[in-house]
Amino acid sequence: MMQVRSAGLLLYRRTDPGTVEVWIAHMGGPFWARKDAHAWSIPKGEYTEDEDPLAAALREFAEEMGTPPPAADYAHLGEFRQPSRKIITVYAAEQDFQPGKIVSNTFPLEWPKGSGRIQQYPEIDDARWFPEPEARLKLVKGQLPVLDALVEHVKGQS
Repeated sequence: MMQVRSAGLLLYRRTDPGTVEVWIAHMGGPFWARKDAHAWSIPKGEYTEDEDPLAAALREFAEEMGTPPPAADYAHLGEFRQPSRKIITVYAAEQDFQPGKIVSNTFPLEWPKGSGRIQQYPEIDDARWFPEPEARLKLVKGQLPVLDALVEHVKGQS
């Protein structure tokens, strides 16, 4: 069985000494619509074995945000196995990203389930900056180790 891989970007900024904020996105679709706790994700998407993970992360960010990622020197943060067994390769950069609006690509889904009606939903329906401690309450639990790695990365930059 082939390993499913995703790649994503985690943008961060320092607002005060010792305060780091991260740019994360709320997942779209009816399953996530009324959820907030552990319903957010780093912007990411799947890529093929022959594709460069950073190129995939840049592409997926643009697709989910509706605007290109900021030009930056992205650092490889690590590879993180998710509860689904998927592996996410994450790159981080310190940037003060401020898009005018979020316009995500969409995906088809039969909703309500069993209705035969296929509707289009945005992959991402919101994205914003959160202080790192608050982001721990927002991110899906499998991505919390990404925040741990970011904290270590930022310490190494100081």
